[in-house]
Amino acid sequence: MRGDKQMKQLLEGNHAVAMGVLRSRVQVIPAYPITPQTHISELLSEFTSDGTMDARYIKVESEHSAMAACIGAATAGARTFTATSSQGLALMHEMLHWAAGGRLPIVMACVNRTLGSPWNIWNDQSDSMAQRDAGWLQFYCEDNQDCVDSVLLAYAIAEKVYTPAMIILDAFILSHTTEPVDVPDEKEADRFLSPLSNPHAIDLDSPRAFSPVVAPDHFTEVKYRQFDAVRRSLSVIDEEHRRFKDIFGREYTSVETYRTEDAEVIIAACGAVCGTIRAAVDRLRDEDIPVGMVKVRTFRPFPVESIRAAVSGASTICALDKSVTPGIGGPLAQEIRAALYDADIRPRVVGTVAGLGGRDITVDLIREAIMELSKTKKTPEPFFLGMK
Repeated sequence: MRGDKQMKQLLEGNHAVAMGVLRSRVQVIPAYPITPQTHISELLSEFTSDGTMDARYIKVESEHSAMAACIGAATAGARTFTATSSQGLALMHEMLHWAAGGRLPIVMACVNRTLGSPWNIWNDQSDSMAQRDAGWLQFYCEDNQDCVDSVLLAYAIAEKVYTPAMIILDAFILSHTTEPVDVPDEKEADRFLSPLSNPHAIDLDSPRAFSPVVAPDHFTEVKYRQFDAVRRSLSVIDEEHRRFKDIFGREYTSVETYRTEDAEVIIAACGAVCGTIRAAVDRLRDEDIPVGMVKVRTFRPFPVESIRAAVSGASTICALDKSVTPGIGGPLAQEIRAALYDADIRPRVVGTVAGLGGRDITVDLIREAIMELSKTKKTPEPFFLGMK
């Protein structure tokens, strides 16, 4: 039976991530604490100090240094991991581009927390969405099982396309909340994820320059190869999802649908809020309102064809964003509009923004939004939910 060797544990989301790192046999962990990801780094420091993990844990002076150390270790051929949140991710910004441009399969957990100013430690997705163009793969987790599994999946994918990957979980909603989790068996995890063998790593017998200056004559070609690798990673993601299901019995897809077959309105979202949306969809269905949900798990690369197929029968797409680009609206709404621009289907895409700074997104709030949208054919942009 698939998954019969897994061990059920009660884990908070941060510790689920750490268990995924343990099972991935990570070799180098540069880390700097920041709320709300600190529990990841703390547990990994315990694993390395007590011998549970055969890994080098590096205490650095900042998140910028954490990513710089990841880049150095990955260039040397080591499987590397770090975690951060919010202002820490923003401090890494320069180094994120170096990691992506260097085609290094680093995996990082981003525990979503609001970017200041004003100062706020609660959850929204402004930090990861602000880095959506840095060249990293981005996978949004819905629950704690997703957190542990996504680490293994991220390494399997990143190490095939030589592109860094970010797994993303909602602060406090997942990071500090305990749920039952099936922790993959060590041998089964090894069966899924082979040891890293990077042919581009430093080889003392074959000296070369890494990340040299590239003149205009070749720079476009270098960036095109990076672009093409990320674009082609969609097929690799699908294949690794299939392999994961074969071994562990759990199914993941880049885009997941819920009650969309006859839905006139579809709510699209990323992350833990999808559980609340499912409950809202069920309630609205009980009222004979044809609503469904699309969960976007893979945000980078953006799964254009899967999005088109998922929303093809709807008249309205309500894109629920937990971040906002001032002056234009939410990133998910923008991406869905772009995906549908030259498609044969032309549903109305309404951008909604909710949950900023950790404000609750409730079933009642989602229901009110759908009822409000049904009253008008206008497309407000963006439509802020729960304003006082």
